[in-house]
Amino acid sequence: MPKPAVIFGGPSDEHDISILTGLQVTRALGDVHAVYWSKSGSWYLVAPDLEASAFVDGPPRDGRELSFIASPGSGLVLKRKPLDVSAVVIACHGGPGEDGTLQGLLDLAGLRYSGPGQAASALGMDKLAFGAAMSAAGLPTLPRSLVVVGDEPEPRFDGPFIVKPRFGGSSIGIEVAGDWDTVRALKANSSFFDQGAVVEPFITGSRDLQVGVRTYPEWQMSAVEAPMRAAEGIYSYDQKYLAWGGEVSGGRELPASMTDEVAGTVADLSRRVAEVARLRGIARIDFLEKDGEVVVNEVNTIPGSMAAYLWIDPPLSREELFNDLVAEAEGPPVRTFSVAGSDGTALRSAGTIASKLG
Repeated sequence: MPKPAVIFGGPSDEHDISILTGLQVTRALGDVHAVYWSKSGSWYLVAPDLEASAFVDGPPRDGRELSFIASPGSGLVLKRKPLDVSAVVIACHGGPGEDGTLQGLLDLAGLRYSGPGQAASALGMDKLAFGAAMSAAGLPTLPRSLVVVGDEPEPRFDGPFIVKPRFGGSSIGIEVAGDWDTVRALKANSSFFDQGAVVEPFITGSRDLQVGVRTYPEWQMSAVEAPMRAAEGIYSYDQKYLAWGGEVSGGRELPASMTDEVAGTVADLSRRVAEVARLRGIARIDFLEKDGEVVVNEVNTIPGSMAAYLWIDPPLSREELFNDLVAEAEGPPVRTFSVAGSDGTALRSAGTIASKLG
């Protein structure tokens, strides 16, 4: 009898957070194949009820090594016998688990999986390409430039700047820089920028707004959250995952207080982002807001804990949220959804922060 497989871990900087998300999913679903992807790239079938502490030193002792064969009818193989998998829930953050690499392997193996496909996953991970796609679609977003160490001109916007790894998530490696020389020094000396860095204006006095969305059994948005920022002015890795465990209410305003106009703009833009970025499953969309103006910031195609803590309005249990995720993955290929009913308010509000920056 086929059953879902949950893949978590993976060779990325976000390996540890992926373990926490994966174990939450396995516990909520119950009868699953729990597949641990080690930092070195090996695969293991492990007990679905393990604690996170079992992975501190690497694969658990009783883990059984798997092979991954990217060929139809193969996939995850234990002692030459493929696991009987109905669909894969991808619980990997960052790196090859979120950037389209794993998605492409699963496509080659003929396995259905949660979340967006290979191309959409790659777009969501590439901050430069994602920002360009949103801008090309007419969505309000901040100007974003690639940082290249050399004689390149300064960007057309003034500092202070926020510098981010081009590929990556969880706020890892993000820095605020007061001037362009500092930006260039960060790019030259930080290992987090080895695969590229992007820079955008740091908007003093703005706040983060983030919302979970899902595409099955129907289009749905979670409550909107306004997380508190760290002293350095960014929503940091420690705040997301360490200080409050990634999902308790301390240090967060959930639901966020905002005007009806801002709430409408966030809802309208969320639908548009999901359509343009070809989101599927459960995702989290991040916005910046200042003085009532909202711009699209980033998208997390595989959010930590699958953004479960955001689903308080409408209230959804982890069991319901994750079982629907499996049902969507087991069902027909990606379906489209309509943005009918959007009155274009969000797009017309593009007297936005971005336009103010010239």
